[in-house]
Amino acid sequence: MSKPIRYILIVLLFFVLVAIRAFEDELFYDPYLTFFENDYLYIDNPRREVAKLILFTSLRYFLNTLASLGILYLVFRDKKMIKFSVFIYVVAYVVLLIPFLYFVINPRQEDYYLFFNIRRFLIQPIGLILLLPAFYYYKLNRS
Repeated sequence: MSKPIRYILIVLLFFVLVAIRAFEDELFYDPYLTFFENDYLYIDNPRREVAKLILFTSLRYFLNTLASLGILYLVFRDKKMIKFSVFIYVVAYVVLLIPFLYFVINPRQEDYYLFFNIRRFLIQPIGLILLLPAFYYYKLNRS
């Protein structure tokens, strides 16, 4: 694949990530979007449908993951890195979903800040933000 096509695809995948974020209200069920925009430390937990929330949070995580894996592959073109990234994303999903479920089912006001940060890892492409420089540094040291 030529460099200009790779760069165009990378930019398009970044636009996919931006679109997921920009249209989150229309695309995903998440009552916590408005909850965390307000002064959430002093208000009650919003009404939510747990199964629907888990489904849409998982969908958003997997869409961000697919776009992130595409970007990582186009930048580094290394299948071993992609396999490792898939492993990291799967483990992160399982490890983060357990406390996410706990906080959704057992909301306590003193846990809102921790819940906010766990939720952030699930709904935003933080894995890409961590893996892109890590793989770049790895490539620099390997060469």
